[in-house]
Amino acid sequence: MTTLSYPSKPVPGDRIAVVSPGSGLPGLFPRPFELGLERLRKEYGLEPVEYPTTRKMGSTPQERAADLHAAFADPDVKAVMASIGGDDQITVLPFLDRELIRANPKPFFGMSDNTNLLAYLYATGIVSYHGATVMTALGRPVAMDPLTADSLRAALFTSGPYELTAAARWNDVNRDWADPATFDAEPETRPGNGWTWVNADRVVEGRAWGGCLEILGWLLMADREIARDLGEYDGGVLLLETSEEMPSDIEVFRTLRNMGERGLLQRFSALLMGRPKTWSFERPNGPEEADRYAADQREAVLRAMRIYAPHTTIVFDVDYGHTDPQLVIPYGGLVRVDGPARRITVTY
Repeated sequence: MTTLSYPSKPVPGDRIAVVSPGSGLPGLFPRPFELGLERLRKEYGLEPVEYPTTRKMGSTPQERAADLHAAFADPDVKAVMASIGGDDQITVLPFLDRELIRANPKPFFGMSDNTNLLAYLYATGIVSYHGATVMTALGRPVAMDPLTADSLRAALFTSGPYELTAAARWNDVNRDWADPATFDAEPETRPGNGWTWVNADRVVEGRAWGGCLEILGWLLMADREIARDLGEYDGGVLLLETSEEMPSDIEVFRTLRNMGERGLLQRFSALLMGRPKTWSFERPNGPEEADRYAADQREAVLRAMRIYAPHTTIVFDVDYGHTDPQLVIPYGGLVRVDGPARRITVTY
């Protein structure tokens, strides 16, 4: 099995690379990006370092790879964070120098399209962190969600166990970043319903792997960053969550079915299913439609798991991924899922 190690952590005063390996949206929407940079400086004491493609739309895969190489190779940079996701980061992977990155391991933070890099780093032997992009988590209007802020602080600066907390209130409805009024008030939230547990009669501890379901499907189709020996994932904790593109329950089931047919689903001892995003600008669901979408997705996941991995412990509506708050999960790091106690503890 791949030997994974935690990179050294930064300390306040250190430099952190801010990169855009997926999309240069900071160039189109500077307000949430600048707000996120300001919080990195003032709330976390880190000095952001930008690169040629950080605010550039339409940069080539080679240019984005060059920025990643520069960020990892610079001895004065102690961590790397994505500005946001995108939809073509998979095209960057062939241009990455695995040996350069392996020789200069650093904590990397990202989610969504950054699932590509998270899986790449896992295969390289480096623990990374699912969550906390600059424009979304740090660029939240008025203030970061306290659960997000505390989780990110622990992941950035500490090593050891950290217990995740279910959100008392949450949000998945976005406002227009191009409208200055968006940043005058915090997002409206709704009451949380806690986590839903299935097969919660055991304690599971294993390495986390997975990410955004749509991106995992692309990686599987391209046959990239998936272990040849699926025993690599035995006893692990599978992370799955869906994006603002809101795949249908049928698509979710089919992707999981294909993972099952490949023999992948059966390898994991636990599944943490992120709270689904149920609203988008293209599909502005009302409360009833949103609840129906979430219920249909849950049933699609259960249907696939009953077929391929009926005994796996499952936790639904964990607060990570494309909703707010956004807990940080160590990708390749240890996650303990305690069913009888209904607790999830990660090791940062």
